[in-house]
Amino acid sequence: MTVKTPVTIAIVSLITTVCLAAPPKIVLIAGRPSHGPGAHEHNAGMLFFKKCLDQSGLVQAVVCLNGWPKDVSVFDGAAAVAIYSDGGGGHPALQGDNLQTLGKLMDKGVGLALIHYAVEPTTEKGNKEFIQWIGGCFETHWSVNPFWTAHFKELPQHPITRGVKPFSINDEWYYHMRFADGMKGVTPILFDLPPADTLKRPDGPHSGNPAVRKDVAEGKPQIVAWAFERPNGGRGFGFTGGHNHTGWGNENMRKIVLNALVWVAKVEVPANGVESTVTDEDLKTNLDPKGAPKPPKK
Repeated sequence: MTVKTPVTIAIVSLITTVCLAAPPKIVLIAGRPSHGPGAHEHNAGMLFFKKCLDQSGLVQAVVCLNGWPKDVSVFDGAAAVAIYSDGGGGHPALQGDNLQTLGKLMDKGVGLALIHYAVEPTTEKGNKEFIQWIGGCFETHWSVNPFWTAHFKELPQHPITRGVKPFSINDEWYYHMRFADGMKGVTPILFDLPPADTLKRPDGPHSGNPAVRKDVAEGKPQIVAWAFERPNGGRGFGFTGGHNHTGWGNENMRKIVLNALVWVAKVEVPANGVESTVTDEDLKTNLDPKGAPKPPKK
């Protein structure tokens, strides 16, 4: 017979309380190395985000390096998943049956955030799903991927913009994304009108097309980051910047993403946003060993 003493009961009660108070888990998937030094630093980027999120104590961030996790049990109990990786045919979520695995999580209302190239599936696989899960995606022969300095002068009232001030930064800001019909469930977070010279390249899968040229010529602001609320209560976030690792040193750009990671996990974003203290050394840590900066063709 087991005798429960007051001390035993107190210990059990304490353990139960700690377990119940555990913050929601978010799985951060970092893609394999691709571009040159300082670009598409997926591993360093996700480890950097984990450091910042750990400072906040709002979520439990688990990082999976160099692609899709081999042990999918890491998703057990996850409140959200974030992917920062290359996209297109090499997208980690499009390999094997990974899209189906992700879909089962989405059906449960798990949040999803896609960063930079990870917002691009292929037209044949992932396009429909990404739009259903985060409200939009990069679509070849519709969207474009130029480098330009965006000026975010206006910010909407949304948990993701808490504590964020207007800012400007040069990045590979994809735009003219393919969004859900009628923008249903989509909230633009960052937007600006790209300069005309962002379309100086000939038409191509990533460089230009009649539709995007028409919209820019007509002065229509382009959305480069957005929030999405799915009918089943799940949340999504798309962010097209993030080519340059040094960009995360910009407090406002960093806070947008940190706020979004917390928000998609259905955690209340603090009034001043997710605060983080970083140093130049933090941005130099965990960088992938790379050769000359020669990016692959997109």
